[in-house]
Amino acid sequence: MLGYLLARAGVQTCVLEKHADFLRDFRGDTIHPSTLEVLFELGILDAFLQRPHQEAPQLKGQIGDTELVLADFSHLPTHCHFIALMPQWDFLNFIVEQARQYPTFQLKMNTQVTGLIQESGEIRGVRGTSGSEPFEIRAKLVVAADGRHSQIRAAAQLTGEDYGAPIDVLWFRLSRQPEDPSLPFGRIDQGKIMVLLDRADYWQCGFVIPKGAFEEIRKTGLDQFRKSIADLAPFLKNRVQELSGWDDIKLLTVTVDRLRQWYRQGLLCIGDAAHAMSPVGGVGINLAIQDAVATANILAEPLLHGTLTVHDLKRVQQRREFPAKFTQMFQIAIQNRVIRRVLAGTGKTKLPWPLQLLQHWPFLRRIPARLIGIGARPEHVRTQMR
Repeated sequence: MLGYLLARAGVQTCVLEKHADFLRDFRGDTIHPSTLEVLFELGILDAFLQRPHQEAPQLKGQIGDTELVLADFSHLPTHCHFIALMPQWDFLNFIVEQARQYPTFQLKMNTQVTGLIQESGEIRGVRGTSGSEPFEIRAKLVVAADGRHSQIRAAAQLTGEDYGAPIDVLWFRLSRQPEDPSLPFGRIDQGKIMVLLDRADYWQCGFVIPKGAFEEIRKTGLDQFRKSIADLAPFLKNRVQELSGWDDIKLLTVTVDRLRQWYRQGLLCIGDAAHAMSPVGGVGINLAIQDAVATANILAEPLLHGTLTVHDLKRVQQRREFPAKFTQMFQIAIQNRVIRRVLAGTGKTKLPWPLQLLQHWPFLRRIPARLIGIGARPEHVRTQMR
């Protein structure tokens, strides 16, 4: 997204992707109203919505025997009052198609960065391998958007705080049938939590487990894990045998951390490379896109005119640090006060009093909708197309 925005503003931009394509499963697939608003401002929303996707105007959950609406997006001050569900590889391919309309955009696939070019204490570019060939690229600015295990962040020796996470997530897929529920569906009961994302012909499932518990779960056996799924979501009972082995189940190690400083001269970290988010609320991809919009807004002109300074990079962190802190604070509270307690329980889960308020006073559902759908300090496209 940042490469697209900068190229659109006339900045010569090269995006490096270490894989040969974007077809990797188990990634964030929720495109929230804040991101859809960015697409509207770019004039590409209609084209995006023509792509196959599902629309969720509400987030529903089932806690114990009670089904309730957790968030209602119909009142948000945005053009789209829903979350769009689309595999992330389709979203990335769409953005690349839009970006390639500009001669200032270049994408190199199968190109892995292995180190930084540093001279006189400043970062001047990157080196790595493209296919099997070594390469070097010099640039006015290197942007690390390579995720929570960022190699660029490590090479730049940027350090941060790890705020801990009491959970991990097991990701797997099960087939979807026409009579299944059509909305994103979270289920909580008997010390178990599972989230299901609708991908049209199958469910992308996230089964929440205590931190570090995966090996213990494996020891109890695959049949017991299948039973846990069926107990929590009985409509999947006739499909759990689709999990034929542990290779069908992937472990997502949850991390919540944030860099103290997101930049050095010639380098900026954004997205999970700057602030790894919990999966709570599914907001990580959208927060990263907000980072990209703010970065383009602040840095496009200095990059165009060759006046970029470390102060400009600091402005990006100053702009985006509060939303990251606020969101992580919210996620950590949910993890520690709700999820940890649920996972420690064994009996029928009762509806917590805050959720009872959502059930009795529907207008309160606008609060979680605002937090999830828009977030703190939403960004708007300020760059001009050149």
